[in-house]
Amino acid sequence: MGKNRAIYEALLSLKEKEVKSLVSKAKEEGVPVDDIVSQLQEAMIEIGNRFEKEEYFVPDLLYSGVIMKDVLTLLGPLSEVKSRINKGKIVLGTVYGDVHNIGKDLANMLLTNAGFEVIDLGVNVEPAKFVDAIKESGAKVVGMSCLLTISFEAISDTVNAIKRAGIRDKVSIIVGGAPVTELVAEKTGCDFYGNNASSGIKFATKVYSS
Repeated sequence: MGKNRAIYEALLSLKEKEVKSLVSKAKEEGVPVDDIVSQLQEAMIEIGNRFEKEEYFVPDLLYSGVIMKDVLTLLGPLSEVKSRINKGKIVLGTVYGDVHNIGKDLANMLLTNAGFEVIDLGVNVEPAKFVDAIKESGAKVVGMSCLLTISFEAISDTVNAIKRAGIRDKVSIIVGGAPVTELVAEKTGCDFYGNNASSGIKFATKVYSS
């Protein structure tokens, strides 16, 4: 990680003031924005890994996201920073019949902070809206959140709508949520079951790097 490892370590330790101070100093010294952001993103990914191992918890994820968001504003116009580090587009939404948004919003935050451009469709999303968003954005990854067992049919309906639109071979589909399992993902025609947001990031990264 080079001389900016301190930025990575500070964010990984959730030391907000130290992260902001180090980033401001690095910017003043002329360190490229891409290098600074790379440190921050690597720390966010490691925080996600530790969450997966139950070493960190949801409040830690949320706090790291707040720090990351604030720090990015120190580096210049947010739109410019994000455009330079964009790893790819992801369409995200909670399937129709389900209005839960906590899991989806957490995934959105982590994916965004990892460098992805997230097209968040919200909750209770009809299959056609997923299809339209895929076509308009050109996203290679679709993430569906489901917190109700009665909405499993909505997952299948969305996958089938994507097939009917002739774009199934152009996207990889992730599904996640408390009642979802590997078997549910398989039976509904999805490509990947994300048991947490961190695993979803790894899958999306793999799709865009292949």
